[in-house]
Amino acid sequence: MLYYLSIGILVLLLLSIPVAVTLLILALGLDLFFSNFPLTRALGQTFWSSANSFLLLAIPLFVLMGQLIVKSGIAHRAYEALDNWLSWLPGGLLHSNVLTSTLFSATSGSSVATAATISTVALPQQRALKYDPRLFVGTIAAGGTLGIIIPPSVNLIVYGFLTETSIPRLFMAGLIPGLLMAGLFVVASALICWYKPELGGPKRTATWGQRFFSLLHLLPLLFLFVVIIGSIYAGLATPSESAAVGVIGALVLAACYRKLTWSNLLSALDGTIKTTTMILFIIMAASFLNFAMSASGLSQQLVGLINAYDLTDFQLLLFILLLFIILGFFIETLSLMVIMIPIVTPILFAVGFDPVWFGILMIIFVELALITPPVGLNLYIVQAARKGEPFNDVLVGVIPYIIVMLLMAALLIAYPQIALWLPDRL
Repeated sequence: MLYYLSIGILVLLLLSIPVAVTLLILALGLDLFFSNFPLTRALGQTFWSSANSFLLLAIPLFVLMGQLIVKSGIAHRAYEALDNWLSWLPGGLLHSNVLTSTLFSATSGSSVATAATISTVALPQQRALKYDPRLFVGTIAAGGTLGIIIPPSVNLIVYGFLTETSIPRLFMAGLIPGLLMAGLFVVASALICWYKPELGGPKRTATWGQRFFSLLHLLPLLFLFVVIIGSIYAGLATPSESAAVGVIGALVLAACYRKLTWSNLLSALDGTIKTTTMILFIIMAASFLNFAMSASGLSQQLVGLINAYDLTDFQLLLFILLLFIILGFFIETLSLMVIMIPIVTPILFAVGFDPVWFGILMIIFVELALITPPVGLNLYIVQAARKGEPFNDVLVGVIPYIIVMLLMAALLIAYPQIALWLPDRL
């Protein structure tokens, strides 16, 4: 049964069938060929129960907030501010790409939105200043992945929803690893450009007056981050309610910048509706697939297969992480999470792995799936903004940052307190 399911996933994805439809077709196939009773009778109930959660209300709200930030030009101003401070370092704008992605991640909750926004802002500068295109677009694609580990994160909300893990703890657990990984991206870029200065573009300087004045453009993103996370930890709001507070903050900022027009608002709502319906359709389809896998005995087969090898706890963890890497080549990230979490987390939690720690570790491997072909979404998001330039540039450019992500995963395995220290203190 596992063989047929694996082949089915690959064939349907190669046919370019949407991921949610692929999951639904596989579930119906399990019902038709392997189930002893008609599972489709539970289709409506499964769809309803998987989507009928107050917690999921945070998803469209965080997406809308990110859309409003883009429309108001806040990300563009933050990019210019960081450029004033970092352009003298080896790598110059490469560091602005990473750190602007970090700041935007602290408000958008989405890697795709982060990569799309920074691509729009940064690529004209790359062409004007003649940066090496490979490393430049690599920093954008890799920096965009920070959107799902630095809070607030839509993917962490989905993980918390599926595993019944505290979302405030997950948010705090993702903060230090996310910032540390951003720092490692900067160090990697600086070392590469120190070794090969021609990759880093021209060094430029700004006056101290320009630098300090430009810090004002970072305040809106910091304001939203403090409002969202602060409202949760002050006990004033749940994660879903804090998302609504963030939307109000984004509307106020857009109005202050005189960008709160009907056209911008309608465009932001349109983008939010499209993204949210895609996410919820995937969650509903994957929930029915998980139900079908359990009812047909496939989940038990997989658990039995893992137990048959008599792995140690550490070997079991590495095996599951390897599965995430392999499946990440072929399955879209949110679908990968929704498919794998109900199967592997009960096994890992049963042998004593911390749910919060594993959530952050898993997110790093989900981030890898965003920048590894053939399905890596961030690769295509960045390439779409490059208007016909070689796709090979993006594929080569992300290689150093894939190595950095694997290094970050190794550090998190060796030192779990990197993720657990902050939520334990708060």
